[in-house]
Amino acid sequence: MTDEPEPVVLFDDGQGPPTTVPVPVPPPPEPRAVFRPADAELTPSAAARVADGWAPSTRTGYARDWATFTAWCTSAERTALPATAETLASYVDHLASAGAAPATIDRALGAIASRHHAQGQALTTKAARMALRSYTRQWAQAGGRRRQAPALTVDQLRSMLEATGQDLRGLRNRTLLLLGYAMMARRSELAALDVGDVRIVAEGLEVFVATSKTDKDAHGVTVAIPYGTHLTTCPVRTTAAYLQALAENGVTTGPLLRSVDRHGHLAGTPAASGRGAGRMSGAGVNLIVKQLAEQVGLNGVTAHSLRAGPATAAAAARVPRAWIARQGRWAERSTAIDTYIRPADAWSDNPLRHLGL
Repeated sequence: MTDEPEPVVLFDDGQGPPTTVPVPVPPPPEPRAVFRPADAELTPSAAARVADGWAPSTRTGYARDWATFTAWCTSAERTALPATAETLASYVDHLASAGAAPATIDRALGAIASRHHAQGQALTTKAARMALRSYTRQWAQAGGRRRQAPALTVDQLRSMLEATGQDLRGLRNRTLLLLGYAMMARRSELAALDVGDVRIVAEGLEVFVATSKTDKDAHGVTVAIPYGTHLTTCPVRTTAAYLQALAENGVTTGPLLRSVDRHGHLAGTPAASGRGAGRMSGAGVNLIVKQLAEQVGLNGVTAHSLRAGPATAAAAARVPRAWIARQGRWAERSTAIDTYIRPADAWSDNPLRHLGL
């Protein structure tokens, strides 16, 4: 095989005889990759890990929203995956006509988009978002308001603490309330705590939160809780008493907040009815908070009130925003925290205070 001569061009600068200059030859194009059918498939274990990437509560909600969407598509003779822009906008209209709150529809769109993304399918949501914007405006004009759990005050918290019994269940409930309030905790964070996550130190408590909504990669964070001024509302002394009660029942590992049977036996102990460690769920935490609130005549209070209450009170006391966000594990740029700070700022920083009215 003979080499072909390299292409040349004449170059004449007018100062001497013309010379030849080689012309570089571009390299041949890279061969196209050939994909096999298996390249577009996840192994069963990989698929399980991808599905488990969402928080359990998010995964449950998304699964429910997706099932509702696919059922509607079947009845409407439409394709759920991949869904067209027209199908998605029509589904928004369907939910709106049924009276769903805008936040519910927004979550449903997130679930549908998430399923498409996981399957590598494109989804156009512009028309659906425009339909949702129209409905949100109509919903607000008709008097609709976003339901939000009220911020629990310290006095209200104290009344709920007094409503608990003096047995082991009552001590657990007081620990739940005070830890939730002091940590500005999400109910999922409370439910996930283990005995080993709580450590008593000279200054108070150190509570390790292994994972949370804003810590999807589970780096973990330690929350500092100082001693309270009053014995009945001190999260450190109450939690220490609960830890001691657990130890006296032989519990030094496993779930911190666990069920207590009707005989007063702690889950995970030999005398307890049922099997397993009996870890409380986020729904269980929420149920206890609601029941205690109703006992003292507080309406609408949920586990989220334990998070909203201290954030609002801290903002009113002029605690810096960054410190509130750190204690409650809000993302640095989160706008959700403003929901609790703005009501306090609306009074303390009100411009009318400086007008001499």
